[in-house]
Amino acid sequence: MSEVIHAPEPALEEEQGPRRISHWIGGRIVPGESGRTGPVFNPATGEQTGEVDFATREEVDRAVATAGEAFPAWRALSLSKRSDLFFRIRALVHEHREDIARFLTLEHGKVLSDALGEVARGLEVVDHACGIPTLLQGRFSEQASTGIDVYSIRQPLGVCAGITPFNFPAMVPMWMWAPALACGNTFVLKPSEKDPSASLFVAELLQEAGVPDGVFNVVMGDKVAVDSLLEHPDVAGISFVGSTPIARYIYETGAKHGKRVQALGGAKNHMVVLPDADIDMAADAAVSAAYGSAGERCMAVSVVVAVGDVGDRLVEAIKERLPKVKIGPGLDPSSEMGPLVTREHRDKVASYIESGREQGATVVADGRELEVDGDGFFLGVSLLDDVKPEMDAYKDEIFGPVLSVVRAETYDEAVRLANENPYGNGVAIFTRDGGAARQFQFEVEAGMVGVNVPIPVPVAYYSFGGWKASLFGDSHVYGPEGINFYTRGKVVTSRWPDPATSVVDLGFPQTR
Repeated sequence: MSEVIHAPEPALEEEQGPRRISHWIGGRIVPGESGRTGPVFNPATGEQTGEVDFATREEVDRAVATAGEAFPAWRALSLSKRSDLFFRIRALVHEHREDIARFLTLEHGKVLSDALGEVARGLEVVDHACGIPTLLQGRFSEQASTGIDVYSIRQPLGVCAGITPFNFPAMVPMWMWAPALACGNTFVLKPSEKDPSASLFVAELLQEAGVPDGVFNVVMGDKVAVDSLLEHPDVAGISFVGSTPIARYIYETGAKHGKRVQALGGAKNHMVVLPDADIDMAADAAVSAAYGSAGERCMAVSVVVAVGDVGDRLVEAIKERLPKVKIGPGLDPSSEMGPLVTREHRDKVASYIESGREQGATVVADGRELEVDGDGFFLGVSLLDDVKPEMDAYKDEIFGPVLSVVRAETYDEAVRLANENPYGNGVAIFTRDGGAARQFQFEVEAGMVGVNVPIPVPVAYYSFGGWKASLFGDSHVYGPEGINFYTRGKVVTSRWPDPATSVVDLGFPQTR
């Protein structure tokens, strides 16, 4: 049985009562007017620490109008000045990375080391955006026809919006607003209502860096705010990361209203372990990838596919490591895994342990046995063996610290399992065989592949996104595809009068 954990002292500087969390429009905090709110909790204690305003359609209209008014001047800003500004943004976010991480820990629950890692990965995209003068370079063809030149340029869309999930409340917004602003768009962010405070703090940092008021706005809310953005005639592009059902809804609704949409959905990431793999390396990778951030990551390993006779050795190696995972409040520097984001989500995740047992899986480790002092939303690390594709634990995106092990007789069976799964976000293979690894990356149907790397999140100068039910539309986020998404191409064909016949004195002999 895992060790007892103790609740931390009250967080967010012991304020009396929940803080009010409002909108950011036109460079200032704007209190909500709807009268509708949602609670924000500290998941480590179960205490409500905030009350977030839910926007009305009129408040969303105001944010979009403000962004629209700011767009002409922002678009006209030179690339060199925009790049300089992004270097200042980068410096400020880096300087305040621990402040941002603290917001993440206090409202999402992830441990501080995970939160700092999240900020660092978001900063990589800000770094990439600093190179916007190069990223927006076009092409030029001289003398495409006699006396005619042809060149291409890319121009911003206008007002863009981002709808972001609870699991990465700092990083995923950076994946969106950084390339969007760098390309010359203005932006309206609708963060998750579960952990919204980091977005307001970042808005203040952008203002401090010199981003003009109205260029970056934040509206808090629920489906009313989401639908208002999807249907708004002045929003040109929508970016979304979240579950597959909502991603499908975002894509269909936004496209119906004439918007450019990138909608990233859910995942069921498989990690294939071949018999020749380094067992210690694979077990370490499985534990960190499955239980880091309490499994609340779209790139978390959810299924280990043990091929051939590697299964027993691998399960035993994973099992040996589980008691060493230190579970506790995120502000405790010794904690390696924190609580889940809400009580309801914790209970839903825990239900898969029982359904797995009822449907025939072997419960190797039961996270419900974790003893908790206090009312935090904790669940221990859980491991299910002998999971079959027809079981709920395999079919559903659990989004919590429950790892399933599926046995496969052959490499071909393992690949077929991954390819037949409706999701195609990320996948990994652990092997010493270079030929097998190359064949795997050639034939597996997923957008991101790791070879002896359990969480293959691309660096910022590539793009992030999956296949199949993990992506709606054809555009991945950040990197080259992010730049293309937030701009539209224009081709110019030009011909000028022959200098020899021009009436303008060019100041030099006009010879052919």
